[in-house]
Amino acid sequence: MNLLSNYPTEVLILLFLIVTFLQSGIDKLLDWKGNVSFIKEHFKNSPLKNSVPLLLAVILILEIVAGLLMLIGVYELYTSEANEFALLGVELSAIVLIFLLIGQRLAKDYAGAMSLAVYFSIALWGVYLLNS
Repeated sequence: MNLLSNYPTEVLILLFLIVTFLQSGIDKLLDWKGNVSFIKEHFKNSPLKNSVPLLLAVILILEIVAGLLMLIGVYELYTSEANEFALLGVELSAIVLIFLLIGQRLAKDYAGAMSLAVYFSIALWGVYLLNS
């Protein structure tokens, strides 16, 4: 079976989201202090200012889990044409994006919130295709 012949859009969406979420999670792991410092400054005037390390850890875990589920999902599509892991990963990535949107809105970073719409649209398209 040729994976891109049978599921081209699904696989490309999955690869895009895998790169997005695993890179983001790995960046947080490799530069935890820098990320906490940046995010604390970003949220200094928001209700989240005292919860930054905890919330960043939650986002980190969810990003890594979503990325790994989607990675397993690509393999699953290739080997058995099943899509359960891929769908679960894409759904989790959409939920993470909603969490990030809430944070951006609370920080009054409307441009940052707006930029998440592109990622969310791609995730929703993936959910739609994997549910079809």
